Amino acid sequence: MRVPLSWLREYVDVAADASPEDVLAALVTVGFEEEDVHRFDITGPVVVGQVVSLEGEPQSNGKTINWCQVDVGEANGGVRGIVCGAHNFVVGDKVIVTLPGAVLPGPFPIAARKTYGHVSDGMIASARELGLGDEHNGILVLSDLGIDAAVGTDAIALLGLDDVAVEINVTPDRGYAFSLRGVAREYSHATGAEFRDPAERDFAELQPGTGHLAIVDDEAPVRGRVGASEFVTRVVRGVDPSRPTPPWMIARLSLAGMRSLGVLIDITNYVMLELGQPLHGYDLDKLTGGITVRRARAGEKMTTLDGQERTLHVEDLLITDESGPIGLAGVMGGGTTEMSDTTTDVLIEAASFDPTTIARTARRHKLPSEASKRFERGVDPLIPFVAARRAADLMVELAGGTLTDEGGALFAEVFVAEIDLPAGFVEGLIGVDYTEAEITGALTTIGAEVTAADDGWTVIPPTWRPDLTDKWTLAEEVARIHGLDRIPSVLPTPPSGRGLTAHQQGRRRVANALAAAGFVETPAFPFTTEAQNDLHGSATGEHLPSIRLANPLDGQVPFLRRSLVPGLLQTAHRNISRGLTDLAIFDTGAVFLPEAGVTYGTDDVPPLGERPSEETLAELNASIPPQNRFLAALLTGNATPRQPGRPAEATGLSDALDAVRVIATAAGVEIDVVQSTRTALHPGRTGDLRVADQVVGYVGELHPAVTADADLPGRATVLEVDLDLVLSLAGERIVAASLSTFPAATQDVSLAVPAEVPAADVEAALAEGAGALLESVRLVDDYRGEGVPAGSKSLSFALRFRADDRTLTAAEASEAKLAGVAVASERFGAALRD
Repeated sequence: MRVPLSWLREYVDVAADASPEDVLAALVTVGFEEEDVHRFDITGPVVVGQVVSLEGEPQSNGKTINWCQVDVGEANGGVRGIVCGAHNFVVGDKVIVTLPGAVLPGPFPIAARKTYGHVSDGMIASARELGLGDEHNGILVLSDLGIDAAVGTDAIALLGLDDVAVEINVTPDRGYAFSLRGVAREYSHATGAEFRDPAERDFAELQPGTGHLAIVDDEAPVRGRVGASEFVTRVVRGVDPSRPTPPWMIARLSLAGMRSLGVLIDITNYVMLELGQPLHGYDLDKLTGGITVRRARAGEKMTTLDGQERTLHVEDLLITDESGPIGLAGVMGGGTTEMSDTTTDVLIEAASFDPTTIARTARRHKLPSEASKRFERGVDPLIPFVAARRAADLMVELAGGTLTDEGGALFAEVFVAEIDLPAGFVEGLIGVDYTEAEITGALTTIGAEVTAADDGWTVIPPTWRPDLTDKWTLAEEVARIHGLDRIPSVLPTPPSGRGLTAHQQGRRRVANALAAAGFVETPAFPFTTEAQNDLHGSATGEHLPSIRLANPLDGQVPFLRRSLVPGLLQTAHRNISRGLTDLAIFDTGAVFLPEAGVTYGTDDVPPLGERPSEETLAELNASIPPQNRFLAALLTGNATPRQPGRPAEATGLSDALDAVRVIATAAGVEIDVVQSTRTALHPGRTGDLRVADQVVGYVGELHPAVTADADLPGRATVLEVDLDLVLSLAGERIVAASLSTFPAATQDVSLAVPAEVPAADVEAALAEGAGALLESVRLVDDYRGEGVPAGSKSLSFALRFRADDRTLTAAEASEAKLAGVAVASERFGAALRD
């Protein structure tokens, strides 16, 4: 909301020396955000001049210019010669002259310059050149504006161009601040200055007469509320739409962000900004019969003021006459009854419309307007009578009309519910020891009626504050009026044992460990295609149920993901296309795993204004598919770049397995890798990840066809684990035991086993047979070739033995090693190799 300070001063006492920054600072103290300061970009000598002589001089280009002598007053150099190309003035007219040294909006500096054979010592200005509008129908002649000022008068002050506006951000719950009335009241709250309510002016008569009644025929109320609760009309006859809008009004509208559109429309906009009540003016001669407010019928159409034909929705609220729709209620009028240059009689409409209806209509037709912006936030239901009369009086004053007794009024009783405010509630919620006088004083200041009650107060909020609905919002008002700076900045002491849960700590620990290992976290949107879900969300590529979004951001990816891998593939493709080819990336997030045959979602959405019951919450939770948190990683390109004396080393399955070990260590579990197959992964280079014989994920190299489909060059390796499952299997983390002070004994062993036997199974057999002395076992070589029988492979393991109470002898270590070999031989026919 832009607020011209000259306008603000009409309704509240603003110190004469208060700067725009001072005004903004005061409004910030009552909860507004400052945005900007707006001024007319015009400086320097701009004065009233009178044309002394005018000589037309035809030019070779076919244009005729006027060589003028203009008197700008003795203090400004007397009579000056000025070249002007406009022809809408005569000798004796008083005009606006910008003298050398002035700077007009643009910026456009004015200087004496030679043109058309003369030295033009200044410029005679038009309204557009002064920043007073977009029209350029010639220069600005003061008599056309009804202004008579002495020659040499400062035109900047005369036309209101010295005014300045402050801009504040108005939050959606404070629609009353979209008016000078509302902002002036808030400035009064902030400074204690006297507030003069423009809605309480002493009008001789506010109730409209008869002859133009409106009928509300609402067959489809929204949530039980009719679309219009008030509809007030006034009639002004004999207006002259050709009369100019006064410069002071144009200046204020311009600073407020609205352009001048003619005196009749300017008046309705001016009153809307002043009181916060949107108005609409109809050309009375274009109306056919009476006015009916109703919902649109299926397939009905109308043309709005912007010239667009719109197909209406059955929830749209319309203003109609016997000819059909003549306006989208609260949003935009229709083109058939708009005021124009031929209008002589005007019907002024001021109404109260249902905020929900107006908001939905504006969004449905993508037609935001100044009117809808106010209606959807709530307009004071007691203001339409005042606003209609105010606009009528301005049309009488500025457009030469006559206010008649014609009009109509349709209104409902305004009822504002009482709110119980218990004693001690405000202090307990805000944390400030307010006195009773401070609480009641703050609420009275904002316009509420406060009545003492048992153990507290009964409060009736003012009609212009629909956002005050409960004791919590009242408490916030008390804090706002008395200053948020009174709220102490004290951090509460958390109770013992609070903080991150064990699962949250585990997820953070795993992510930090991967990042420390050189991976980069790249979160992706949780949306994908059904085909990608089938490919990466199952081991066999079979079709599994997926959740489709009702209103997807991208129609190409309307399904919630069953796997994190599709997002990593997109991220990798995007990075590679930009030259980043060596990638080690990971993502953590929820995947959505609906069960076959189960219907998710609900059409029964509870109201937003009340807390759902426990039964409703249980139904809503049941309508959501399981959402486990997964972790996935992708590697492609080189693990180490080429450097002098060393070739580049490509990433591969071993790097992915190292990442699995990092995850296992951070999660506090042992993860085994067992060879398996998956549709999206390369045959023979795929393994299931197991914790305690339970599959928690997989690791492997992407199938070449999948890699090519994702536009990834070369090989890519992925892993994915159910992180929630891994952490749940980890249980409580055990404090690490003390390190043994005795040295370790190392042994190596090579075993020949059938090629189809998994190395992990052989490793497990060695560990089981070696017993408690074995501290670690690690596969160091998998050899197949000369010296190994066909159909077999040679697996080499590094064994480390240690005792807690003594230094092991070589014989003890060898004995334990051979015990492990014996178990492997019994289970798999493993033969010890030299």
